[in-house]
Amino acid sequence: MSEQKIKTVIIGASGYTGGDFLRLAHTHPNIEITGLIANTHAGKSAAQVFPHLQFVNLPTMVKADEIDWQGVDAAICGLPHGTAQDIISTLPSHVKVIDMSADFRLTDVSTYEQWYGRGHDHPDLYAQVAYGLTEHNRAAIQGARIIACPGCYPTAVLMALLPLVKEDLVDMSNLILDAKSGVSGAGRGLKQNTLFCEAGEGFSPYAIGSHRHTPEIEQELNKAAGQASIEVSFTPHLVPMSRGELITCHLTLKEGASLTQARACFEAAYKDEPFVHLVDEGVVPGTQHVRGSNHCLIGLFKARPENKIIVISTIDNLVKGSAGQALQNFNLAFGLEETTGLNGLPLFP
Repeated sequence: MSEQKIKTVIIGASGYTGGDFLRLAHTHPNIEITGLIANTHAGKSAAQVFPHLQFVNLPTMVKADEIDWQGVDAAICGLPHGTAQDIISTLPSHVKVIDMSADFRLTDVSTYEQWYGRGHDHPDLYAQVAYGLTEHNRAAIQGARIIACPGCYPTAVLMALLPLVKEDLVDMSNLILDAKSGVSGAGRGLKQNTLFCEAGEGFSPYAIGSHRHTPEIEQELNKAAGQASIEVSFTPHLVPMSRGELITCHLTLKEGASLTQARACFEAAYKDEPFVHLVDEGVVPGTQHVRGSNHCLIGLFKARPENKIIVISTIDNLVKGSAGQALQNFNLAFGLEETTGLNGLPLFP
């Protein structure tokens, strides 16, 4: 299996997530990039779209209808929500799909329509889908044809909450999630709020009470708790940096639960995980500690009043929050060592 070459096409190859997957895949011994789909950049070389990849031998970018899928093993989809489902529905059944869009994350199509503003035209594909939060859904991922990678915010949030939810240690009626992300989380397209003069030297919340990752977080928390009524207060903020994501979770412990129990809960949940780490007591996780890597750092802190705790979770939104998690799921789907191509350490400073 170690010498297996998996012929892989990247759909939406000109975006940040597609570009970061290319960066990671370059050192992966089992991936052969055989196609790059980027309709608006069709005909351009990868170097023209990503100058930092000019030393890498990659195919020319093409339109979707120019790919011969017969010899392709895997498709990595980095398209925006709403467009991914349409192309994924046309792919032959032998192609495994690692989807970084939101199109197959929400299992209720009416919820998808409510939050994403269009109907889901391919609910029949859900039987082939697994939610791609690797550390908490390995068995399903290994057997799925379509892997719906979580959003960057849900990844960081769920890593911080699921162990506590599964052990029933926190009050699920009072979950306050304060989130911050770098500008790359908004994608590579031209938007006024992400222009340098608009986003630089400032710090602001957005999509207050209405961010599209909210129902995804609630879906997975309810599933873990065996409930249907959990709702979260989730507020994202835009930070003037390229990469990085940090979540501060303000939690209320259930009666009788303690910070010591919570820490033991995380230690048990992640003790054998290669990418998720509970930091030592007193260490404060920061985005600069995971930049460019597939690692997630989690810290626990006592808060006031006595029954409150704060859990901090940080990831690189383009790696563990997107392309890195996609590669981790790719490895699982093809029976490879899960860490293959992902052993790079964080960049510092």
